[in-house]
Amino acid sequence: MMSKELERARAFEQEHEAVIRAEDRPGFHLSARVGWMNDPNGFSYYKGQYHLFYQYHPYDSHWGPMHWGHAVSRDLLHWSYLPAAMAPDTPYDGGGCYSGSALELPDGRHLLLYTGVAAEPLPGEERRRQTQNLAFGDGLNYEKYAGNPVITAAQLPAGGSPFDFRDPRIRREADGSYSAFVADDTDGGGQVVRFRSADALHWERVGVIAENRDRIGKMWECPDLFELDGAQVLLLSAQDMLPKGFEYHNGDGAFYLIGETDAKTGRFLEHADYALDYGIDFYAPQTVVTPDGRRVLIGWMQNWDTCNLHTPSTPWFGQMSLPRELSVRNGRLYQAPLRELAALRKDEVQSETALPDGGECRIPGVSGRMAELEIEIEPVGPLFREFSIRFAEGGAYHTALNFRPQESILKIDRKFSGSRRAIIHQRRAEVRHDGGRLKLRLILDRFSAEVFVGEGEQTLSAMLYTDLAADGISFHADGGVRFRLTAYRLTPAM
Repeated sequence: MMSKELERARAFEQEHEAVIRAEDRPGFHLSARVGWMNDPNGFSYYKGQYHLFYQYHPYDSHWGPMHWGHAVSRDLLHWSYLPAAMAPDTPYDGGGCYSGSALELPDGRHLLLYTGVAAEPLPGEERRRQTQNLAFGDGLNYEKYAGNPVITAAQLPAGGSPFDFRDPRIRREADGSYSAFVADDTDGGGQVVRFRSADALHWERVGVIAENRDRIGKMWECPDLFELDGAQVLLLSAQDMLPKGFEYHNGDGAFYLIGETDAKTGRFLEHADYALDYGIDFYAPQTVVTPDGRRVLIGWMQNWDTCNLHTPSTPWFGQMSLPRELSVRNGRLYQAPLRELAALRKDEVQSETALPDGGECRIPGVSGRMAELEIEIEPVGPLFREFSIRFAEGGAYHTALNFRPQESILKIDRKFSGSRRAIIHQRRAEVRHDGGRLKLRLILDRFSAEVFVGEGEQTLSAMLYTDLAADGISFHADGGVRFRLTAYRLTPAM
């Protein structure tokens, strides 16, 4: 039987989504149906469709008691909203249905494994306990398991936290058993604990597979472990990071470890670690394997330090990144825009332009807030110092992407984007180039910009808060430069 809390959420979202115009949403990025959206949850392929759930507060565009929003797609670009899948309506999740994952069971049911937060603080405790719980459904309606919670803090190793114990990532093993990788806080700043089950109902601890030990931020969240191109990849998101060179900007961000799993101990043996995105807004990614075998990633395109500055009257807040195809090359994780994006292209423009020192130009037919630009930059002469692309440009407004070859720095800068708040405006990445030659791919979608460097070895993502009337795109040089451009307008998918 559906709870009153879930019935209320479903009725509210159905009524209030009607006031949001399609042109006020992203064109091909999934946004909140109504209210607030953060982390992607339960990213899975089930009964011929991709299912993406998300952390959701339908009643307000600011964070609140977490529900699970729900959307489906056949191509990861054209999304349809389904009714909210879960609401906080039991003692073990009355404080919120937090992040989790999903898979299809052999009997055809869709299983959700998620973190529940206790409805009220326990006596003498300021924080609320977090536990791992199950729900079963048919792709539309879900029923919480009568035996919840199925994993509790009593199963954690010594030193684990019952209050920061969340984000289970479930997978089915080759022998038919199930593994769940759960993030947990410790004095050393977080760990990933593996649990095992023969039936997905009864779980036992296997052990800790990775530990922070105060290396990268504090609490680790949203683990996702998979094999790709002969390597093991562990995705994580970290709170309260300190920078290490150009890796790990201050604050909360996503990163990845490349390594292998020790066959004897089950520990993850890392060979390298890198930021997953070098821009301003990106967190809590999850991946799915497509029917044709691609590993595709999607993340929350926001920053926890700036996400609550909008006005309460905003009807929706929060969107996902463009889905990205992953590969491992040269010991790094590469990301490429989902190939299905090509179906949204129209009005192709190709040009080759040489700019003198101090030169600037606009290319006829290249403008708009829904666009794709593929750019190849090369220096003209020895004095090439900077190449810039300005977009979402109009009047006093623009956001810029600046490449400085002498420093090997690529910077995204939105300080002139129209924001009146002291939010994060700039991020820099150290990029590899060949004597000033660099390939860039820029994807714009009304309220966002995503940059793919080279073949995708780095990305920079940022939200834009500029009025949609600012739709100019221009190119600027400090020192002589030549660039080849292929550009497209992109049609809405939503």
